[in-house]
Amino acid sequence: MSENISIKRNVLANYLGQIYFVLLSFIMAPVYLSYLGTEAFGLIGFFTMLSGWIQLLDMGLTPTIVRQTALFRGGQITGGHLKSFLRGLEIIFGAVSVLVAGAIAISTHLIATRWLKVGHLAISDVEIAVGIMGLTVPMRWIAGLYRGVMIGFERMTWLASYNIVMASLRFIGVLGAFAIFGINARVFFAYQFVVALADLLGAMTMAHHLMNRAHVAARDFSWAPLRANAKFSLTIGFVSTAWVVLTQSDKLVLSKALPLALFGIFSLAVAAASAIGIVSGPISQALLPRLTKLLAEGRDEGAFRLYGDATQAVCVVVCPVTAWLVFLAEPVLWAWTGHRDIAQHAAPMLRLYAIGNAAAALASFGYYIQYARGNVRLHFIGNAIALALLIPAFIWTGFSFGGVGTGAAWATMNCVYLFAWIPVIHARFLPGRHLEWLTRDVLLIAGPTALSGWLISGIMVWPADRIATFVWLGVIGLILLVVSLISSSFAREMLLRLAKRNFPAIAEKTP
Repeated sequence: MSENISIKRNVLANYLGQIYFVLLSFIMAPVYLSYLGTEAFGLIGFFTMLSGWIQLLDMGLTPTIVRQTALFRGGQITGGHLKSFLRGLEIIFGAVSVLVAGAIAISTHLIATRWLKVGHLAISDVEIAVGIMGLTVPMRWIAGLYRGVMIGFERMTWLASYNIVMASLRFIGVLGAFAIFGINARVFFAYQFVVALADLLGAMTMAHHLMNRAHVAARDFSWAPLRANAKFSLTIGFVSTAWVVLTQSDKLVLSKALPLALFGIFSLAVAAASAIGIVSGPISQALLPRLTKLLAEGRDEGAFRLYGDATQAVCVVVCPVTAWLVFLAEPVLWAWTGHRDIAQHAAPMLRLYAIGNAAAALASFGYYIQYARGNVRLHFIGNAIALALLIPAFIWTGFSFGGVGTGAAWATMNCVYLFAWIPVIHARFLPGRHLEWLTRDVLLIAGPTALSGWLISGIMVWPADRIATFVWLGVIGLILLVVSLISSSFAREMLLRLAKRNFPAIAEKTP
């Protein structure tokens, strides 16, 4: 019972942090757009892309520290082993970060003049902005390592609170910098550097504090723990690398193919579609260490039950958001940005990326069960096939059709992966359970929610007022959420237990 309460609390904490992050990012994106213009907003999109590409250098080490910490808590490894593993990662991450910062520093002029298609911004401002990005991105990456330690210790409540503070500084605090130093791209990125430095120091302090509280004893440094986990880390590293390439190649192609202003509009569409990954992330973040711990303790049935319940929980939140973005893309973008021309241009891209992101969120469960088992060979193969097909597709569709082309390639590949490759993974790790998972845990929730979104979009007459559109979008979002909740057996059981606990009359009438 205490474990169920713990994981629910962790999921809730993750959601509070993520919801706050989503709200801030959605509120501030049109503010940045109005303050800085589409070209400078395109630079923010380029910054986001660099933050994604640096994950190539992770080589599976951050997911491995999460798993190692969970294994330590499950009694599978010693504290000394964990301490040495973290020390080795700190050395590797620090050295790589210096190399990345140096490489970007000497390439700022080439990036500003040869890669980005700059229109009205001063080239010198773009060079300074890119140089600051080269310092900021590695620090954010290292902070992710220490967050991995917190996740492994399942300190989700503290991490969510910390992330809320950092998000507030990152998104809202920059307005103070604008008021003091002026509104331009240089000030924006200089401020992000300061926040990233504070974030790194705070995350590092907390991670080492958790190690000390868990009585993880210090011992002489050794590379042995890293070597012992090399096979798993390298396999996870390929998976992580493949995921970065799959999710960032379209942005890299379009940053070259599109003028910076149009790349900014594309970045808006992708940012809106990323809400799907953001709402599903907290569940998987809480799931991975607990699933790993259950399997390490030999509690397979409990792990499989958790796997199905977590899938339904993801569907309950992902399906309404996806239907909302797919069927109401243009009013969502107009209400969000206040620019009808941007909404019309970005809506087709938003629909396609929303579909692709939803399929990717559900397909991720195939990775979760493999990760928890410590065997991701099938995920390795699936990602290798996806890379071989999707990268050429991104290059061709990106230069030929822009963001709509890359969106179509993304949606197609993720849907094929979900319906063609996940059955193969389940046959190996969940034999005989795939059909039940697909129908009960996925389609019985996704189908009614998608149908409801399609019907509403067909009969809805949108008001001309932006505020009224906001209100209607909120009402429709709640309707879609209710439909997904009613369609989920897991959600119905939870709501019934909650009702019985709070309303004794219901408990007396229900067997």
